[in-house]
Amino acid sequence: MPMPSRRAQGLLDVLIRAGLILVLVMFCYQVFNPFLNLMLWALILAITLYPLHLRLRRYMGQHDGRAATLLTLIGLIILLVPVYLLGSSLVESAREAATALHGGALHIPLPPDSVASWPLVGKAVHGFWLQAATDLTGVLQKAAPQIRDFSVVLLSKLAGLGAGFMVFIGAVIVAGIIMAYGQTGTHSARRIAMRLSGPERGGKIVELCTATIRAVALGVIGIAFIQMLLVGLGFVVKGVPAAGLLALGVLLLGIMQLPATLITLPVIAFMFATEGPTTGVIVFSIYVFVAGMVDNVLKPLLLGRGVDVPMPVVLIGALGGMVSNGIIGLFIGPVLLAVGYKLFWQWVDEQVPPETPTQSAD
Repeated sequence: MPMPSRRAQGLLDVLIRAGLILVLVMFCYQVFNPFLNLMLWALILAITLYPLHLRLRRYMGQHDGRAATLLTLIGLIILLVPVYLLGSSLVESAREAATALHGGALHIPLPPDSVASWPLVGKAVHGFWLQAATDLTGVLQKAAPQIRDFSVVLLSKLAGLGAGFMVFIGAVIVAGIIMAYGQTGTHSARRIAMRLSGPERGGKIVELCTATIRAVALGVIGIAFIQMLLVGLGFVVKGVPAAGLLALGVLLLGIMQLPATLITLPVIAFMFATEGPTTGVIVFSIYVFVAGMVDNVLKPLLLGRGVDVPMPVVLIGALGGMVSNGIIGLFIGPVLLAVGYKLFWQWVDEQVPPETPTQSAD
């Protein structure tokens, strides 16, 4: 039997090593996959909050551990308060709806005659509305299968939402640990980037990724969170039904770059219809409307401090992340897609030299 040549033996060794490395990578991915979203979100939080961590460290004797612990506690408080308000609002709204339904206190007013004149759907809406106003029990009995299916889907979504908030809490804690070793992490990130792309471009890639993450996290997610707190505070103080759920809707709209007026204007109309044009309602309406427009003031201040990322990239990242990974993907998707977008265009700009005026004219 002829002995294999030296070149063939070397190729066989390379294939065996590559196969072993591939098996090891796949095994490591399977082990790490359950914690992937948690670690990604923790890394995003750590990179975003690290400048604040450095400021706190100056007032705490240059101790990274103390500054990271204080920042973690503040983050947990800021996160747990909206979660508590959201949960209590959902429970209270569900209890009130169940009490009104079983006690017969839920009454639907008769539809106006003008509803029947609506184009296309006017007659159908008027008929269903009239039936619900005169025989609500019969309508609910007919729609019982659809209501049951909707309830199952809603409960599963709420369970996923609760799991997402638990991941957020864990990510804040892990981000505090990462910030406590921030200098070591920065040095490691530079070494990895230099090993992958060379010593000249490694540092630039790390700086670009850091700036992009902070810009999107502050300019998109941070603004949406601030807007949710402001609008949700008004809803809670005024006693709007399902205030927590509405505030969560404001957060989701803000991340998807949609106006919060899609929620605030119907709430204002509802308050005027139920309580009338009182002084409290007028003050509440002005406050909620202004709070819903606060993103127009904060976006130029926060988003402009990092790098420019087109809003369609953020929107696609938010929608795609939400479809693929739920509530966590809604936050992680825009950041990761924005980083990939900036890295791609940096690669394009490095490969294609800029055109001179003479070349453009030719």
